[in-house]
Amino acid sequence: MQISLENTGTFERRLTVTLPAERLDDAVRSRLQRLSREVRLKGFRPGKVPMSVVEKRFGAQVREEAYGELVRDSFGEALRQENLRPAMAPRITPVAQPERGEVAYTAEFEVMPELDKVDVSGLSIERVEASVSEVDIDEMIQTLRLQRRTWNRVERAAVAGDMVLFEHVAEHDGQRWPAQGVDRAGTILGSGAMLEDLEAELVGLSPDQEKSFDLAFPADWRDANLAGKTAKVSVKVSHVQESQLPAVDEAFIGSFGIAGGDMAKFRADVRANLERELANALMARLKNAVIGQLLDAHKDLAVPQGMVDAEAQAMQRDAERQRQQAREQGRDLPPVPPAEAFAEQAARRVRAAVLIGAIAQQNGIRLDGQRVREALAQIAATYEEPDQVVQLYYSNEQLMAGLQQRVLEDQVTEWVATQAKVDTRRLGFAEVMKPQQG
Repeated sequence: MQISLENTGTFERRLTVTLPAERLDDAVRSRLQRLSREVRLKGFRPGKVPMSVVEKRFGAQVREEAYGELVRDSFGEALRQENLRPAMAPRITPVAQPERGEVAYTAEFEVMPELDKVDVSGLSIERVEASVSEVDIDEMIQTLRLQRRTWNRVERAAVAGDMVLFEHVAEHDGQRWPAQGVDRAGTILGSGAMLEDLEAELVGLSPDQEKSFDLAFPADWRDANLAGKTAKVSVKVSHVQESQLPAVDEAFIGSFGIAGGDMAKFRADVRANLERELANALMARLKNAVIGQLLDAHKDLAVPQGMVDAEAQAMQRDAERQRQQAREQGRDLPPVPPAEAFAEQAARRVRAAVLIGAIAQQNGIRLDGQRVREALAQIAATYEEPDQVVQLYYSNEQLMAGLQQRVLEDQVTEWVATQAKVDTRRLGFAEVMKPQQG
């Protein structure tokens, strides 16, 4: 095998590999012979199909498969020989055919950056600590009750916590929305599901009662006709419903799979779930702190553009999926921008991944298989059929690769926290679980 390597850019490489045609011919012949022993064709006994028949029937397919395998194997050999680490899959172009006595192709790809020793001893990391208290368990049980509350129609005036169903129209500068008829909506007063000022105006209204008032719509309001404007809104209450919370009794506890209404077991399960969520949140905070410090310390790190483009496209697809899910739930999100709009965030993610990978490689941090299994078990435990989730991950290379990358990032994060300057801060459970800004 002959190899020619060209540097066509900072990270771009062109590898030309030339092989004797006999290597492909031998692979094709071996596949055809194996196929002749295994294939079943009408008119021939098993294992007795003539080679000429097999070649005529399957020759083109076999040659294509053999060529693909030859390219994969030889490309791997060439990478090891030249000590190259591709950032992404190569673009393969044939440049010579077997008829000329050789097989040759070019592989164009980007390589991973070669980083000097990543020193983390000077990083200053904040590590948050927290624990689950009995009060946190009480609050979670109250949340579970709220999730299972029922609604009963009442004829009184609406108060905070009630569900109000109402009709509404808006008018501004001689225009009306909707142009004809009314829009119908519903909200739980005080939930923040709608504009705070709108919910405040609904308080005190009884069924069939009407009211008009001026309402200021925010600049990012979903309806461009009203965004940033103050309109006169007229509402008419259709129904007022008050909630009824279920008692924490045997039936309620049993709905979570705990027989006999065992309160101690129920609280223990709630605690275990909260502690799992808390552990994930604490790791996310620590990881964000570590990655933020690493990126600040390596602001000039250049990374392959192909990786950035691929990450931006993946982020765009994720945003599109989220928008589709929102639409299925009756919510309308703004159109997803083109992939270029995600480029800056994508570049940040890629730089972080490169730094994490370099730290792992330079310090001999190997993926912990036991932690991967534990992480998968945690994911599966949140589904009704955990065994099916586990099987799905093991049968899907992409899903498993993502999980393994997450676990490795966790391992590197913890290692960095043992080497850097760490300031510990203690927070309550609820504060830790609040979404972080930025």
